[in-house]
Amino acid sequence: MMGKAKYPKHKPSKTLWQEEIPSHWQETELRMLFADNKNKNIGLIEKNLLSLSYGKLIRKEIDSATGLVPASFEGYQIIDEGYIVLRFTDLQNDKKSLRVGYANEKGIVTNAYVGLAPKTDIHSKYFYYQLHFLDKIKYFYNLGGGVRQSLAYKEFGREMVLFPDKDEQIIIANFLDYKLTKIDRFLLNKKHLIKLLNEQKAAIINQAVTKGITHNVKMKPSGIEWLGDIPENWGMKKLKYSVRLNIHSEFNNPQNSSVKIALENIESNTGKILELSQNSFTGIGTIFKEGDVLFGKLRPYLAKVTSPFFEGSCVNEILVLTPQKELWNSQFLTYRMLSADFINIVDNSSYGAKMPRASWNFIGSLKIGHPNKDAQGLIVKYIETKHENINKIISKINNEITLIQNYKTALIAEAVTGKIDVREYKIPMTLEESTED
Repeated sequence: MMGKAKYPKHKPSKTLWQEEIPSHWQETELRMLFADNKNKNIGLIEKNLLSLSYGKLIRKEIDSATGLVPASFEGYQIIDEGYIVLRFTDLQNDKKSLRVGYANEKGIVTNAYVGLAPKTDIHSKYFYYQLHFLDKIKYFYNLGGGVRQSLAYKEFGREMVLFPDKDEQIIIANFLDYKLTKIDRFLLNKKHLIKLLNEQKAAIINQAVTKGITHNVKMKPSGIEWLGDIPENWGMKKLKYSVRLNIHSEFNNPQNSSVKIALENIESNTGKILELSQNSFTGIGTIFKEGDVLFGKLRPYLAKVTSPFFEGSCVNEILVLTPQKELWNSQFLTYRMLSADFINIVDNSSYGAKMPRASWNFIGSLKIGHPNKDAQGLIVKYIETKHENINKIISKINNEITLIQNYKTALIAEAVTGKIDVREYKIPMTLEESTED
């Protein structure tokens, strides 16, 4: 769109969230346009189970549904294509979720959702975008009541909404459908590129900690199937003979007891420590100190391994391992335990079906190859230099993603509130036509 066209005249808005609207638009209470859906799934006539996730209604297998679901789905509500679904529970505690979804197909959703059924000749997709805009500006959190601050149709139905004529509703919705499809395709490609770059980082770790960084180095058989060949000048040692488990009984500085690490604070596959919070968990947990290696034993395939440069405590689902300083560079050992072959062998030996956990007895029994400590330091430096270059690319891509996501949010807001006029916009018929858009 070459520039953004504006409506010629505006008038004051009656809503609490908009100052003015195009002069020919109307405003009305939402209940005048949508009814509270009361169509129950009596007799289990519909089995297409849908759930609201990140602002999208997604299919779930009704026969294998787990969690807070009833034994019978007769109490669920049947929704049709064009219905709007809102989750207005727990507004007090959850201020991050997207709470508005649009039904692209017929199905059933929990009766805990508010289902909006169009009851007049309107184009409901436009109103979905309008409610999505309110969702993004967190307007719903000013509403509701009760202990968990919930909101029912009876109250929400009295909210004012913007009401252009139906032809304009269709034009705006089609414009946003087209533009957002392009934006989402761009974002998907960028996220896929980040995935490939992270896989490249993992490959760098795997190569360096198992084969070294010297070209054409002579290899020797390790005698262990999962380990394969290792560089000829590397040693072999069982971990339990050079690493001790949970040896700390007190902090060096008691003030550090407030620093807590939970599994969600460790990024998978990289060893990066994410933002910490004193609310990560309650209690003391297991004490760790600088130079320890923390290995997430719950669902070991998630590869949550790190070596902090500080002391604190962690949840009991993390093994605190103290390497022998004469033998191990703790960061090298962290990378070695992050490598794919190590994670796979530990994961395959984990116990528990639904919540698999790694066993220190098994991990400690593993033999792994190791260069001398000076060589370990060179390998760590090599990995971190390579990762730094890749991280700069990833950071740049993430900045692009943030800018495009902000543009996407702003575009929806401008279109549904009448800040831009898209009535003359021509949606290209082919991909070639859209390249100049």
